[in-house]
Amino acid sequence: MGKVVVAEATARQVASFVLGAAAALTVVMIVQYRAPAAGLSRARTPAHFSGLRSSSDDQHHRRNGTAARAVLHHPSPSIAGSAARDDDHRRRPANATTITKPSSTSTAAAALSHLPSTHRHEEKGDKEEPAEFRGLASAVARAATDDRTVIITCVNQAWAAPGSLLDLFLESFRIGDGTARLLPHVLVVAMDPGAHARCLAVHQHCYHYTIPGINIDFAAHKYFLSKDYLELVWSKLKLQRRILELGYGFLFTDVDIVWLRDPFKHVTAYADMTVSSDVYFGDPDNLGNFPNTGFFHVKPNARTIAMTKLWHGGRGKYPGANEQPVFNMMKKQMVAELGLRVQYLNPAYVGGFCSYGKDLGKIVTMHANCCVGIGNKIRDLKGVLNDWRNYTRMPPWERHRAKWTVPGACIRAEKQV
Repeated sequence: MGKVVVAEATARQVASFVLGAAAALTVVMIVQYRAPAAGLSRARTPAHFSGLRSSSDDQHHRRNGTAARAVLHHPSPSIAGSAARDDDHRRRPANATTITKPSSTSTAAAALSHLPSTHRHEEKGDKEEPAEFRGLASAVARAATDDRTVIITCVNQAWAAPGSLLDLFLESFRIGDGTARLLPHVLVVAMDPGAHARCLAVHQHCYHYTIPGINIDFAAHKYFLSKDYLELVWSKLKLQRRILELGYGFLFTDVDIVWLRDPFKHVTAYADMTVSSDVYFGDPDNLGNFPNTGFFHVKPNARTIAMTKLWHGGRGKYPGANEQPVFNMMKKQMVAELGLRVQYLNPAYVGGFCSYGKDLGKIVTMHANCCVGIGNKIRDLKGVLNDWRNYTRMPPWERHRAKWTVPGACIRAEKQV
């Protein structure tokens, strides 16, 4: 009996010792614990889920001799290496830093490394936007797709009037094949108050673009290459660059283009800029193709922002020219100095009156180019939409027989010029 009592007492002593030691160790750990420095936590933060590396990840890569860069994962896996990092430069937070390896390959590289973060202006909000672009960030955000792409067109009062080009443009989205779903992502940029009021009456997303210090009435029809016309087209380029700086890609389309199918299916992940072509030699990578900048897609990255700056700077080098021939004359320089990747769209799909495919089963968009006069454009674009309606009413086995109506009003106008 005495041995049992002794054993129980010994067990109690051992248990008390263990519990006391555990309590003491816990107190020591609490006292000595220090919270990790900001940004060093290994916990999953929103930045991890958006694809951004934390600063500890960057330090880890620097210790291993790897260039540390805060980047986003590009939505297309076909773009790899430095190209993907450049493409995703737009999503880097304003306080993120980029450490680049010194290179002597191009003088443009230094210029690219000093470009601002494409997210910076968006984070500041509309209240801190320059007066010229007040409200643009929120307007683009409302219209953009989930992958931060927006469709842009520009109108003045003459183009936005009832029965004019804007009505035909919007109608084409409604009757096209798979284009109605794209209409909520169209941002109509109005160049004057009348155009803005008309846009608000017929469309969901409208933005009134005002240019401080320029006393020009943009409401009236502008004749090709007139002083006011040149100011109008070059102003559009400034707005496009601003959208890229906000971290959005865009597909710019002239309002005298009707959309019959989804053109995004013809935009490759490779190209920084995909542009329609008036003269096409069969190879989308051939820089000898003649661009038509009335329809082009641009991804937001350092190269394209630098491209728009270089392009706009060419206005002084080629006075009296609009933006399209200036781009054509500077495109090889942009490719050589900036590493810009340009591809051209086949007119069999993205066509215009200058050059278009005969197969209605392939055509994606039709541009009323090579045409003088807004009345002639309206008349012949109505013919295009009528041809499309007739085509879609045909049974599938008869559609191969469908043909375009010759754009007669525009052809006659061209001959008279």
